[in-house]
Amino acid sequence: MLHTTIYHSFTQKHWFTLTILFIAIILASIHPLEFSSYLLHQVGTAFMLIVLILCQKKIGLSFSTFLLYICFLLVHVLAAHYLYSYVPYNDWMIQYLHFDLNNAMGWDRNMFDRLVHFFYGLLLYPFFYRLFQVWLPSLSPKIWFILVIQFVMASSLLYEWIEWWIAIGLSPEEAENYNGQQGDIWDAHKDMFLATIGAIFAGLFLSKK
Repeated sequence: MLHTTIYHSFTQKHWFTLTILFIAIILASIHPLEFSSYLLHQVGTAFMLIVLILCQKKIGLSFSTFLLYICFLLVHVLAAHYLYSYVPYNDWMIQYLHFDLNNAMGWDRNMFDRLVHFFYGLLLYPFFYRLFQVWLPSLSPKIWFILVIQFVMASSLLYEWIEWWIAIGLSPEEAENYNGQQGDIWDAHKDMFLATIGAIFAGLFLSKK
């Protein structure tokens, strides 16, 4: 696994990392594309931040695990500002790298939402692994790996259910802004699949460390 020094309190580097996140949240809150949908996404940010702080205090986390968790929240905050579906990543690549990624890959939709779901499994794998290490210390690393993959799959499903439940109470336009489905009836299935693939990649990579 990653660097194994476990911290139960916040050091200077933890506070620096959190400061970057708070600055990102402040900047993302300036003229988001659709404020009500942005707030719904940021409820998730607040919840995940509370979970991170509690776990840091209660069970302890390595700094690398803490940092990867914050990196995921930074990606989520950026996506929330643009309602996921409108993150202009391709425009940025064309402007700064002179490369049209969407055209090169044959994509006809904004794929940033897919990236975030992939990062959910990839970047949060060490955090979930630590939880199972503490909760079920007698198990082997292979079983922890399987449990993390299953947890990523189950939590991704739960998230899609929550999105669906919230969208039911919104207007069609608001629901589209919040869900970012972009007309793809298999959107939820692909999101869950990519989160699973991200977790598998992370687990296989970290198992060699």
